[in-house]
Amino acid sequence: MTKLLEKAFEEASKLSELEQNALARWLIDEIIAEKKWDKAFAESEDVLAKLADEALTEHAQGKTKPLDIERL
Repeated sequence: MTKLLEKAFEEASKLSELEQNALARWLIDEIIAEKKWDKAFAESEDVLAKLADEALTEHAQGKTKPLDIERL
């Protein structure tokens, strides 16, 4: 465990039981969500690369336009 994480847990231990449980639930949820995103991106890497190649090809062929934020 890193020193920073140790300090965070030390500070968290000073919270009430209710606050500690809320913090723990939030942290667990964040870790689970991060793992889901990592898995989703890992599984979509080929798809994203293909889309990027298509976009670059279309741009090279002059089929793209500059983004006009005012028209969004």
